[in-house]
Amino acid sequence: MKKNPFFTYLALPVVSVLAFIAPGAANAAGVSQGLFTANNTWMLVATFLVFIMHLGFAALESGLTRAKNTTNILFKNTAIVAIGLLTYALCGFNLMYPGDFNGWIGFAGVGLSLPAGDGGLIGYADGAYTYYTDFIFQAMFAATAATIVSGAVAERVKLSSFLVFSAIFVAIVYPIVGSWKWGGGWLDTMGFYDFAGSTLVHGVGGWGALACVLVLGPRLGKYVNGQVKPILGHSMPLATVGMFLLWLGWFGFNGGSVLSADPGLVSLVFVTTSLAAAAGVLASMITSWMVQKKPDLSMILNGSLAGLVGITAGADTVTVMGSIIIGLIAGVLVVFSVMFFDRVKIDDPVGALSVHLVCGIWGTLAVGIFSTNADHKLWVQLVGVIAYGVVTFAAAFGLFFALKGIMGVRVTEQEEMEGLDMHEHGVAAYNGFQTTNQ
Repeated sequence: MKKNPFFTYLALPVVSVLAFIAPGAANAAGVSQGLFTANNTWMLVATFLVFIMHLGFAALESGLTRAKNTTNILFKNTAIVAIGLLTYALCGFNLMYPGDFNGWIGFAGVGLSLPAGDGGLIGYADGAYTYYTDFIFQAMFAATAATIVSGAVAERVKLSSFLVFSAIFVAIVYPIVGSWKWGGGWLDTMGFYDFAGSTLVHGVGGWGALACVLVLGPRLGKYVNGQVKPILGHSMPLATVGMFLLWLGWFGFNGGSVLSADPGLVSLVFVTTSLAAAAGVLASMITSWMVQKKPDLSMILNGSLAGLVGITAGADTVTVMGSIIIGLIAGVLVVFSVMFFDRVKIDDPVGALSVHLVCGIWGTLAVGIFSTNADHKLWVQLVGVIAYGVVTFAAAFGLFFALKGIMGVRVTEQEEMEGLDMHEHGVAAYNGFQTTNQ
């Protein structure tokens, strides 16, 4: 029978792809080239999902604050990504993963150093990902820690001071404490477990945010004559878009932390992550409705994030039912935490302390309660929470307090009242539009 050239040409790319991904001879790492490619590709997909989270943070923070500060917030969130990537390449990566060290602090040298040959490719992580993939995935996490601080200090922090703080915090503080667990340090040796960063990322960012807020003080008009005066955000649609972008990005944040394309484990993490978020929404909705007598959109937005932060420490090691319970408790905690911080006059415009710090602590401790791994002990999780809290808070407080004395950390009253957009940037986010909520 005469061959049809159409089908011949159609088959060529299919055959080529199949030949490429088919299991071949195993290399020194015991992994085929096809499996290595699949693993590494998933890790890169997870990386750009985490990158999308920065857009989510920018949208959420902008929506939950006033229109007159939108340009400033977008500027900060853009700059943080750039600062995080560059400082992590310069020194952060080698501080966080120093190789053999004393378990407390180590440094593998300035800049990136690709191992020769297969050592930087298929041999780097037993065929799970390459050296460069490892760096770029972890760098996205590093920038996230500073982004958490941004929301808590919004609408009154000096841009220059905040950027200096972010650079030092991401370059030095975050990677050093991160090395205690993910770099094989003393907490890792003790058995502390944090799968994707309830404490290492969210808790560290939350402790840094708390320190900065205490140094900075509340926004003008927030607490008057012992009363809490609500300062409403200017765009709930924008905030909602931000939340869904963050939820989407969390599939990469947690799913990528499997550190391979393992089908069973990645699938489990997707399920536990989503169910915890959904449970957080439901619990925060019911709790806020009962307490405030009306359904509060901002509360359920933060409720979803509370569930996500809560499950992040144990997404790979808890059962499906366990993830739901973790999310439900996180959703309740976030509501009462927001109210508590207002009651003690700690002004957090977007609820970052409640979402990332409080629920990060809860999620880390929850590993010791709900983990299916008997080696995960509650007391060890508590030691980790305390260690990260004491060191991170002290470092961030000292750094921000020093910046307060050197260059100042807060804008003037006039600048705050009129808006940071015009005073810091000379341009309004909604130029030409009439806004009713300034």
